[in-house]
Amino acid sequence: MKRSTLGAALLLAISALGVARTQPLLAHTAHSIKENDEVYALPPPAELHASTLGWDGAAVDLLWAKLLVEYGIHWSEHREFRDVPKYVDAILELEPTYEPVYQYVDTMLAYRPLQGTEDDVRKARAYLERGTRERPQDAKLWMRYGQFVAFIAPSFLHADADREAWRKDGATAIGRAVEHGADADRALTAATILTRAGETEAAIRYLERAYALTPLTSDVHESIGRRLAMLEAVASRDATDAAARAVHTRWQADLPFVTRDQYLLLGPRVDVLRCSGLVAAGESACARDWPTALASPESLAGAR
Repeated sequence: MKRSTLGAALLLAISALGVARTQPLLAHTAHSIKENDEVYALPPPAELHASTLGWDGAAVDLLWAKLLVEYGIHWSEHREFRDVPKYVDAILELEPTYEPVYQYVDTMLAYRPLQGTEDDVRKARAYLERGTRERPQDAKLWMRYGQFVAFIAPSFLHADADREAWRKDGATAIGRAVEHGADADRALTAATILTRAGETEAAIRYLERAYALTPLTSDVHESIGRRLAMLEAVASRDATDAAARAVHTRWQADLPFVTRDQYLLLGPRVDVLRCSGLVAAGESACARDWPTALASPESLAGAR
C-alpha cells in the first residue's frame, strides 16, 4: 500500500514537473500563433469567377459575412486586421455594385483593428470613388463619400495641402449627392466648406441648384436662399475689392506721381510696341479701358 502511494505521488510529481516545463513553451507558441495574421486562403479576384462555379451571389454573401465576423473577432481580441482590402476586392470582383461594401468599407479601413493609417484612408476613398462610378445615381453613396472625404479622412492625412484639397473634394461630392436627391439642407454644409476654402463661386453654384430643387414653401428653401444672397453679396464685394486693389497696384507701378482720380481718367497704360497691330488688339494687357483691363483674371490675380 505504501509502495503504491509512493508511486502515485512520484507520478504526480513528475506530471506536475512536465506541465511546468512545457507550459511556458506551449503558451508562447499559442500566443505567437494568435498574434500572427491568418492565412487568406481564397484565390486572387480574377480567378474567383471560376472558383464559385457560377454561384457568385452566394459567394459574395459568404465573403461579406466572413469579413464581418473576422472584423469583430479581431476587435474583441485586440489584434491587427490587414485583410479588409483582400475581402473587398474579392467581393467587388464578383459583384461591383454590392451596396453593403460601399456602406461600411470606409469604417472598416479607417477604424480597422487596431489603428487605421493614411494608406488605409486613401484605400477607403478609392473604394468609395469606385462606388460612385458603379452606382452613379446613388445619392446616399455620394453623401457618404463626401462626408468621409470632407470630415473624417482629413484627420488621418499628414500634409495640410492634402487635407484642404480633400475637404473641397468632399464638399463637391456632397453637392452631387444633393443633385441626386439627398436632403437639400446638406448643400449648406457643402457651401460652408467651399466658402472656407475660398471657393465662393463654387458654393454659389451648388446653392443655386439646391435652391431650385427645394419646394418653395419649405424652411430649407428659405435657408438656402438667405445663404445664397449672403454669398452673392460677398462675391460682389470681393470682386469690387479685387478690382480696387488691381487699380491701386497699377497706379503705383505706372504713375504714382499723379492722383488716383487723374490716373483713372488717363486709363490703363499699355506697351505701345507690344500692342500695335490687330493681332494684339484682343489681349487684356492691351486694353484701353478699365472694365476690359480689369476683366482678365491675370490683372486681378496680380493684385491679391
